[in-house]
Amino acid sequence: MAPEPAERLDPVDVEPRPAPEPLAAVDDLDVLLAALPPEIVTAIHALPDRLALIEVVMDLGRRPEARYPDSEVELLEREIAEADIQYVVDHIGTFGDDNRAGIERTLHRISAIRNRSGKIVGLTCRIGRAVYGTIEIIADFVETGKSLLIMGRPGIGKTTMLREAARVLADDLDKRVVVVDTSNEIAGDGDIPHPAIGKARRMQVRTPSAQHEVMIEAVENHMPQVIVIDEIGTELEAQAARTIAERGVQLIGTAHGNTLDNLMLNPTLSDLIGGIQSVTLGDEEARRRRTQKSVLERKAPPTFDVVIEIQDRERVLVHGDVADTVDALLRGDPVAPELRWRDEEGVHRSQSRPRPSPREQLVPDRFSGLIGQGGGGWRTEPGWRGDSGFRGASGGVYLPGGERGGSRSAFRPGASGSWRPGRSSQGALTPAVPGPATGARVEAPFVAGEIADRGPLERGTAPVPEPRARVARELSRQREWRESASKAIDTLKAEEGTGPVNAVDLEADDEALMDRAIDAEVDEAGATLHIPDAGSLPTLRVLPQGISRKRLEQAIRELQLPVIVARDVDDADVVMTIRSEYKQKTPMVREAEERAMPIYVLKTNTIPQMQASLTSIFALEVDPSDAALRETEEAIGVVLDRAEAVELSPQNAYIRRLQHQMAERANLVSRSRGREPYRRVRLYPDAAKSPWR
Repeated sequence: MAPEPAERLDPVDVEPRPAPEPLAAVDDLDVLLAALPPEIVTAIHALPDRLALIEVVMDLGRRPEARYPDSEVELLEREIAEADIQYVVDHIGTFGDDNRAGIERTLHRISAIRNRSGKIVGLTCRIGRAVYGTIEIIADFVETGKSLLIMGRPGIGKTTMLREAARVLADDLDKRVVVVDTSNEIAGDGDIPHPAIGKARRMQVRTPSAQHEVMIEAVENHMPQVIVIDEIGTELEAQAARTIAERGVQLIGTAHGNTLDNLMLNPTLSDLIGGIQSVTLGDEEARRRRTQKSVLERKAPPTFDVVIEIQDRERVLVHGDVADTVDALLRGDPVAPELRWRDEEGVHRSQSRPRPSPREQLVPDRFSGLIGQGGGGWRTEPGWRGDSGFRGASGGVYLPGGERGGSRSAFRPGASGSWRPGRSSQGALTPAVPGPATGARVEAPFVAGEIADRGPLERGTAPVPEPRARVARELSRQREWRESASKAIDTLKAEEGTGPVNAVDLEADDEALMDRAIDAEVDEAGATLHIPDAGSLPTLRVLPQGISRKRLEQAIRELQLPVIVARDVDDADVVMTIRSEYKQKTPMVREAEERAMPIYVLKTNTIPQMQASLTSIFALEVDPSDAALRETEEAIGVVLDRAEAVELSPQNAYIRRLQHQMAERANLVSRSRGREPYRRVRLYPDAAKSPWR
C-alpha cells in the first residue's frame, strides 16, 4: 500500500510556513540511569549517540544491550547476574499486573520478564521522551474535532504522538481533555502527571482488564471534550470506544495493528472501522451489481473518522474518510491514501492516485482473506472482465463473450481465495528485454505500479491478436468507401479546376491564398470561417449554441468542408448544440424549433463529436479508428493542460490498445473501465509510475 522510501514522489501541497524548528525532546535520561547498575551507566555514557537510544535490555545470563532504531550495542563484556536485576528492581516503582513499572514524574517504562515461579529474569528499560511538534504533520485533523486512530509498528512513536495531541488540544485549543492511562505510559508514573500532557487530566487504570470501564467512567463523570486512549486491544474496549464516539466526544487512540487492513482482518477490532458482515443479495440485485450473491459490506458507521498509519517518525499515510475507504476496499475498487512527510522545508502531501487492480499484483492481495474465502475464485471490482477471462468456482475460464476457455496461465487459486503465482509463472507476466552485454533476452520483472489496470493485450506484453472477423469486415468496408469517396472528390475537383497543384505553383500563389483565407475568416459579423477549397459541396451555415466556437472552426478546418459559422438564427441553416443546452430549451433553441430548423445535439463539447456531426450532415463517412485516435490526442492535451481525468468514448479492444499506447507515450496513466460493448479508456493526470502496491 505504501510507496517504497527510495521512490520519488511529486509533492502537490507544501504548507506555506517558514522552515520548521527541530523537534524538541525531553527524556529525563539521567533519572533512568540512576536506577541502573553503575557499570552499565558508565557504558551508556561512553556511547556516541545517547539521544537516539530507545531501550536498555538486561537478561539473566546474557550481556546487556543498548538498542537503537536500527542497531544494537553490547554494553558489557560480562553477563548479567541476579544482583544486577535486583539492583534495578530496588530503585524503581512496583510492578503492576501487566508486569510494568515506572519512575515517578518520568515517562520511562520498565517491563519485566518472569519465569514460571514468578521470579524476574529479564528487564526491558524503555526510554520515554516527550517530543514537541510531532503532530504538526496531522494538525489539521486534530484541530477539526474528528476521531483519530493512530496505527504503526511497536516503537514507531504512536504514544509520543498521543501525548503531544493531548497537550495541544488542552493548552493550545483550550479543550477538556482526559487521558485514560492504562500503564502510566502516556503521562508517566506517580500520582502527578508529566508536564508533557499540559493541562490535560489523567485517569489511571487499576488493571489492564478494567480499561474499558475507566473509559466509560471518564465520559460519565468528568464531562470531557476529548478522550485519549492508548492500545485498544479487546472487544470490550472497542465497544467502549464506539459508545464514546456516539456521545459526541472526540476520541484519539491507538490500536493493535500496523495498517488499516489489519483491522479489517481482525474480527475483534473490526468494529472500530464499522465492522464487516456478509450479505446475501437477491438475484435481481446481484445482476444489477454484476457481482456474486454473497458480498461483504460495512455493518455500521466507523468509530474513528480518520486512520493514520505511521511509516516512520516523519512519514505517515492518512485515510481521510474511513467509511469511503472501507467501502471501496470491500467492493474491490483501488484506493490510494494520502502520503504526508515532514522535512526541513515543511509538511508535504502527495497526490492521491489509483492503485493497481488486484489482478496486476504479483503477490497475494492484502485483502484476499476478505474478498475471496476458500478456493471459490476471486472477486474483483463489480463487472470486471479481463481480456483473458477469470477463473470461476467450477475451475473454467469465462471469456468476455460468455464463452468458456482454457485455464488462466501462470495463476492458480490459493487456499485463502487469492491468486498467487504458480510454479511455471516465471516470465509469464514479465516482458523479455535484451541483456546488457551479450544481447540475450532476459526476463525483466514486471512492476505492478508502472501501468495501471491493463490486461496483457492492452499492456502490450502479449502478442497482438488479429481483429475479429466482424471488426475486420467493418474496417475493410470503411476503408473501401473512404478510398472511393476520395477518388470521386479528386475527380470532381479536377473537372472543376480545383484539384491539387504543383509545389512550384503553390509557392507562387502563397500571398494570394493568404489574402483569401484572411478575407474568409473576417466578415461583417466577426470571425466566421469559410473553406474556399471545398466548393464542390453546398455551403452550410451552422449556428453553435452552447458549444465552443473555436473548436467548431477547428473541426471545419480539419475536414475542409464549406461551412460558415453563423451568429444568428436568421443567418443559419442548422443549429448545433450540446445535450444539456437542448434540455434547457434556451430562447435560441426554441426559436430554431419554431422555424423547423434542423438541430444537431452533441454528446460532448469535443472536436471529434463536431466532426462526426458535420460528416453526417454532408453524408460523408470517417474511419472510426481515426476519430477515436483524434479524440485521444485531444484528451491527452486536456489532461496535460488542466491536470484532470478525462474519459473517452467506448471502443473495441483493438482501438483501446492503441489509446493505451498513446497515453503511455505521453507518460499518463490509462485504465479500461466498464463492460463490453461500453468498455472505455479513462486518462489520469499522473505519470504512469504509480508507487502504490
